[in-house]
Amino acid sequence: MMNGFGQVVLFTLVLTFFLKLIADLLNLRASESGLPPEFQGVYEEDAYRKSQDYLRATTRFSLIGAFVDLLFLLVFWFAGGFNMLDQLLRAQGYNTVLTGVLYIGALLLLQGILGLPFTLYRTFVIEERFGFNKTTPKVFVADLLKTLFLALLIGTPVLAALLWFFEQAGPFGWLWAWGGLTLFTLLLQYVAPAWIMPIFNKFVPLEEGELNNAIMQYARTVGFPLTGIYVIDGSKRSSKANAFFTGFGKRKRIALFDTLVSNHSVSELVAVLAHEIGHYKKKHVLINMVLSMVNLGVVFYLLSVFMNNPDLFSAFFMQDISVYGSLVFFLLLYSPVEFVLSILLQALSRKHEYEADSFAVSTYSDGFALGEALKKLSRSNLSNLTPHALYVFLNYSHPPVVQRIRRINEHPAPGHLNH
Repeated sequence: MMNGFGQVVLFTLVLTFFLKLIADLLNLRASESGLPPEFQGVYEEDAYRKSQDYLRATTRFSLIGAFVDLLFLLVFWFAGGFNMLDQLLRAQGYNTVLTGVLYIGALLLLQGILGLPFTLYRTFVIEERFGFNKTTPKVFVADLLKTLFLALLIGTPVLAALLWFFEQAGPFGWLWAWGGLTLFTLLLQYVAPAWIMPIFNKFVPLEEGELNNAIMQYARTVGFPLTGIYVIDGSKRSSKANAFFTGFGKRKRIALFDTLVSNHSVSELVAVLAHEIGHYKKKHVLINMVLSMVNLGVVFYLLSVFMNNPDLFSAFFMQDISVYGSLVFFLLLYSPVEFVLSILLQALSRKHEYEADSFAVSTYSDGFALGEALKKLSRSNLSNLTPHALYVFLNYSHPPVVQRIRRINEHPAPGHLNH
């Protein structure tokens, strides 16, 4: 008979799946609403119907993927897969740290292999059907190999260090592991824009001209020291457009997808960048970083509490107890807390998006161009304009685009607020 730990994990897995199912079905029904008035003249009838078709296709596909993931996990669990893999690796006679790295690596590899057909189908069938896919098989394979290489190069030593800390550092091993991983994460964020991101995309400095001058002039007016404005070749994978802010300290970068630059006016692009700078000026980047570190510390502390718990291992039919097994099974046990935290953090993220929108409109002389940029982005990305409230509550890190546009339109004109 399954013990309490197993019941909690099983209940959470099933509950989250059915919550997702209900939210997705409600979201599909909400998509049958008419075109919001804010998008009259932006979407033609055929284009809007295409966005609804895209939502239906991606929703059904993601539900199938979620069901297969859940089914595979349950079959693997109840067939004794966790224990069989553990016994196989223990028989090789490696030390516990190397065995743990191989154990967790094998589980991640199994997960990746299971997800690969779904990634292929989404990229080369669904995204292709709706005109988004620009990824060639060569680029897809190269991305896959690069990701695997980085996982081995970076993930393996980090995982080995964490397992060593929990095994050897005594009662305060979780504290050493937390501090070490936090420092490593900060270092990675510092070097990633220059060393890691260029492995996947070309970062080309924005050429001199009207757009560069407009961006630099705006950055000076809000006291934002820019060390680089880059255009990245997002078009080699997708026709979708985006922009993002990355790095910190002297390595702060703003990156514009080439698809964004080619489809928007100078005013719209500066407004989008003003939104990204707003995240920095409002300290959203710092807040998210601190919350992430605090959450990691709580996870590691609770992991130390449940470390080597016989009942937890019994729930997964394990013969032997180990630190690496504790890590895997605790994360499954922690999933209800993680689920609730994700909802709260996404609510905070939506609040931050409104604040960044407000910053852009208030500080840029043509800030209302942000609304026009959002309309174009929604049209080109076939965004869902009428998501259901439950789906937003569970999944959205950004507010629905219609709500963002309404707030932008209701905002006082630039110069009416002091910042």
